[in-house]
Amino acid sequence: MTAKGRTVRVATDVGGTFTDLVYFEVDPVSGKQTIRTAKSDTTPPHFEQGILNVLRKADVHLEDVSFLAHGTTVVINALTERRGVRTGLITTRGFRDVLEIARANRPDFFNLQWVKPEPFVPRYLRREIAGRIHFDGEEREPLDLAALEAILEDFRRQEVEAVAICLLHAYANPAHEQAVLDQVRRLWPEVSVVASHQITREWREYERTSTAVLSAYVQPIASRYLTGLQKGLSENGYRAPLYVMQSNCGVDTVSHAREIPITMVESGPASGFWGAAELGRLIGEPNVLALDIGGTTAKCSLIKDGQVSIKTDYWIERDRESAGYPIMVPVVDLVEIGNGGGSIAWIDDFDKLHVGPQSAGASPGPAAYGNGGTHATTTDANLVLGRINRDYFCGGELVADMAAVGHALNPLAGKLGMSHDEIARGIIRIANDNMVNALKLVSLSRGHDPRDFTLVAFGGGGAMHAVALAQELGMKKVVIPRGASVFSAWGMTMSDLRRDLFANRFIEMHREGASADAQALLDELSAAALTQFAEEDIAPQRVKLLVQCKLRYQNQEHSVEVPLHEGETLTSHWAAIADRFHAMYEQQYTYRLDAPLEIVGFHIVSVAEIGKLDLDEMPVTGATVASAIKGRRAVDYALEGVHEAVIYDNAKLEPGMSLNGPAIVEDSGTTIVVHPKNAVHVDRLGNLHITL
Repeated sequence: MTAKGRTVRVATDVGGTFTDLVYFEVDPVSGKQTIRTAKSDTTPPHFEQGILNVLRKADVHLEDVSFLAHGTTVVINALTERRGVRTGLITTRGFRDVLEIARANRPDFFNLQWVKPEPFVPRYLRREIAGRIHFDGEEREPLDLAALEAILEDFRRQEVEAVAICLLHAYANPAHEQAVLDQVRRLWPEVSVVASHQITREWREYERTSTAVLSAYVQPIASRYLTGLQKGLSENGYRAPLYVMQSNCGVDTVSHAREIPITMVESGPASGFWGAAELGRLIGEPNVLALDIGGTTAKCSLIKDGQVSIKTDYWIERDRESAGYPIMVPVVDLVEIGNGGGSIAWIDDFDKLHVGPQSAGASPGPAAYGNGGTHATTTDANLVLGRINRDYFCGGELVADMAAVGHALNPLAGKLGMSHDEIARGIIRIANDNMVNALKLVSLSRGHDPRDFTLVAFGGGGAMHAVALAQELGMKKVVIPRGASVFSAWGMTMSDLRRDLFANRFIEMHREGASADAQALLDELSAAALTQFAEEDIAPQRVKLLVQCKLRYQNQEHSVEVPLHEGETLTSHWAAIADRFHAMYEQQYTYRLDAPLEIVGFHIVSVAEIGKLDLDEMPVTGATVASAIKGRRAVDYALEGVHEAVIYDNAKLEPGMSLNGPAIVEDSGTTIVVHPKNAVHVDRLGNLHITL
């Protein structure tokens, strides 16, 4: 609560094109909620400036704010744009080249010219020390730190700014890693240093090494960014705690995020998908396909029974040409493709039209922005087809430069011998096909029928494409959230303080006493999870633990995470847990085996609520839906042809109102395309439910 007694919560989300803001204020007497949203341009490389800009634009007085959460692309951008620092690696003797050997799997196996991705740490900066921990955590060879001082001296000469430490089997026993970490800090206190056990306690040497290296690579960049953001907010009057959105759908303290910034690698998408899960809870839709279309990318995730799936099998830059780089941190299970509002349309050497993954970004942006963009994008195509109002572009802040759009389409139209309308229609259909394939990857490819789910679409472009995608997948309903264009920021205001603890331990469950051993390990991990929060003065009664057991059939390679219900123990409820594993395994792989089971580890989720808010119902004035009509215009719906659509002002739609397609609903941050024969209903919270 602020000094004035009000509860004020603010969330900001830095995207590739725009920086979004959501503002909640609750009056302590009346309980009345005030909600404001705003967008401003993202300002690379000084992203914090864009945050301060959007705060000013929304007229936020930071001295009144009691909670501020922040999501950022600074980590993923530093990785993909190679803007990290020179990094050195210290590893176990004989394992210097793990980072370069990597995995044998590659995207184009029969391509003899394929080149393996270059490691983030060159070989001359990868050093070894003697000492060995066995896979069971026992010391096999004592650690020898004698060579460490010379290694660090050479790192200094090579202008290394960060050091990553990853020793063999540190997931089972981090004693050697901790000793090296302490000695590095003693000998070279100025250097940024991180050890693998601080980030992950899971096995797989290459993945752990890659994770430690990538975390060290971005740590000074992220630390400077977070420090600059904290300073800028403080100088403008902010006094409450600053929270940072993590990739696991929870927020964390800025001090903890600064230590391990790699956990922020997908913080923006995570908040949107968490928001979709929370929205599903509020509107009675627990099974959701969530779709976030921004300016640069489209991202999607599947939410079943209200639960967002979190994985540690996450890779960056993995595509049909690159094997990519693994990051073993908890990340929301998502598929991301290079298709957004700014995705560029282009023609290959065989006269085939493509859309993305290249993007016009925030600057110069789509040609319609009038900032010098010369390439036709998805946004430009939507303007040509009448889906976006050229006189209400970007919420009326810009007048679309249609002359520039025409110039951008000319090369495509000339090469393919088509009109501008035909090219625009093709761009939309290709972009939609790309996004349908992404939605299939998170649903059909994982054993889920999309027809059993509701599509929740958000981001600046989600509402423009959602109905076409849902129709292609045979889905029955689309929900466009209120404030869809800044929905990821809204998700942050609904997030809890969250930590994910992973630990590997191999336990054969058919042997005598296995259940007791497994339960003892689980109790130990649960206590450790509570201790993390206790160190930050969060009482155990405020913390909720969610436990998932990682199970597999005997001698298999990969495992399935099986959630344990509240009150269940491995000693008393093993039969029920095993039955759930068989069912989950069969859903994912279409078969089950009559074979013994093995526990390979646990995933402990510890959550502490920090006062998240529920939305109030929107007021009803008794106005009719006709009062929301702005006019009519011809809209090209691609597959359904050109129709005269009724144009509605989303700000004037109230709960209980209904309308039918063809229609366009215009909001300040997005455009909702309602196809012919669609029925739309406004729910009590102002969300639009589109029945197909």
